[in-house]
Amino acid sequence: MVERHGVFGRTVHGVSDSGVPGSGATGPDAWAASGQRPDIRARAVEPAPAPVPQERYLRQLRLPELGALGQRRLAASRVAVIGAGGLGAPVLTYLVAAGIGEITLLDPDTVDPTNLHRQVLFTGEDLGRSKAVAAAEHLHALNPEVTVRAVVDVVTPENALEQLAGHHLVLDGTDNFPTRYLASDACELLDIPLVWGSILGFAGQVSVFWGAGGRGVTYRDVHPVPPRPGEVPSCSEAGVLGMLCGVIGSSMAMEAVKVLAGLGDVLFGRLALYDALRARWDELPLARDPGRRPVERIEDVMATCGLPGPTGPTLDEVTVAELPALLAEGVRVIDIREEHELDSGMVRGAEHLPMGAVLALAGAAGGGGPRAEGPAGTGAAEPGDDAAPAGPRHRLEGAVLYCAAGSRSGSVQRSLAAQGISVRSLRGGFGAVDGTELAVAPPR
Repeated sequence: MVERHGVFGRTVHGVSDSGVPGSGATGPDAWAASGQRPDIRARAVEPAPAPVPQERYLRQLRLPELGALGQRRLAASRVAVIGAGGLGAPVLTYLVAAGIGEITLLDPDTVDPTNLHRQVLFTGEDLGRSKAVAAAEHLHALNPEVTVRAVVDVVTPENALEQLAGHHLVLDGTDNFPTRYLASDACELLDIPLVWGSILGFAGQVSVFWGAGGRGVTYRDVHPVPPRPGEVPSCSEAGVLGMLCGVIGSSMAMEAVKVLAGLGDVLFGRLALYDALRARWDELPLARDPGRRPVERIEDVMATCGLPGPTGPTLDEVTVAELPALLAEGVRVIDIREEHELDSGMVRGAEHLPMGAVLALAGAAGGGGPRAEGPAGTGAAEPGDDAAPAGPRHRLEGAVLYCAAGSRSGSVQRSLAAQGISVRSLRGGFGAVDGTELAVAPPR
């Protein structure tokens, strides 16, 4: 029997009957007992032939489990890190300090003021700069012996294999599902172990995935079905403390060192879960899904996750500066957040129609669609309100959508554009409006 456990709104496959290691003869326990579980210690890197500098690494060289041999393995290692954000910052800092030989850092973004409380690689002087370039400069200052290659680019189905090939290990510190699936699929095809971490609210997760020629566990074994757009909020929408990024990012770096140097019991076939509010670590054993077909090629993961890919509709946004004129023209502005999110306020003149109702309207057959109710005073449709045309296209056409930070509204905008419904997304969401004269008190 294979049980399923919801984690961050997703599904974990291959958990043993009691959910703890060594508890039965099914799931991961049977996998390990059968002798079919791959030994990830075999992925330790061939050590560099030359000795490493002693003084810089003296304290870790004194660890008998690591020693000079382990340090030479680290010096010979080539690692790719996807994302220099909340998780990537501690990952990069500790890997560079530990003496990893070469690191490829992939990140297309620039440093934003909202990054600084958790992305501790950056300072106020880096605002507006490329994260990859700024991080590489700071990391070089930390340890000039490590080569950090900055790649200012997004990982796509077209370049994933090329970007990740030739590395001993990949670490995924991103917060979006398309990149997570791309990284997992590329690593499975390239037979590269993948260290993965995730945070949401006060909870974090860490694991090590490795396809091992169809015998190992990958991200797709744990999360076989991508979430719908907006189903799992991002850090910008749910909120995050920098300290949690440090805990999970440091744990990812530790697992990376263990894989590369052949140390200890790696989190391969295990999912570590951290609850910051309870200061507690828990663990779920994992096993490969025997019904899952091995990855044979890189797919358009944007489409798999319910989002149009690079060849689909582009993001159509409006800025906060454009909003007053649009409101004066009578353009409909729709708040697609959930009702509990309205406590922070709304855009003046906006109506409330949750994302699920918007997508239902867009997908409704024929001229009419379901009507969505909303809190009194928000301008949302109420039962018996016949002022607006009934058809979903009339309800949505030309509207400006917004969420907390622009992620969900951007996803919905692309989805509707693919269906021929023209809407726009407010760049930055309500967070860009909050504190301005366009923000009004929440409805009561």
